Amino acid sequence: MVRPALATRVQAIPMRLRKFIGTVALFALVIIWALLAMAVAQFPAIRDNTLLSIAYYVIAGLGWIVPAMPLVSWMIAPPIGSRGIDATESVRHRSSRSR
Repeated sequence: MVRPALATRVQAIPMRLRKFIGTVALFALVIIWALLAMAVAQFPAIRDNTLLSIAYYVIAGLGWIVPAMPLVSWMIAPPIGSRGIDATESVRHRSSRSR
């Protein structure tokens, strides 16, 4: 008995649903990150030292990007089994049909 490949048995998540899930997850990530960053900023070592405070705010302000990158990549990835046509190829395809 031949079993179908896993990719053919698993249905891909529709792009709209994937973007909705990713948007909600990004929103939650930013809120949680901001609350944790504000709490850590109140530690006496950070609060009392100006240079350490500036460095902390730069790192904490940009730090949420690192966990967000894989999530955004997942959100914009083409569905499983799609042909992956880039914009220039689709323009060429449309212009050749109009001739």
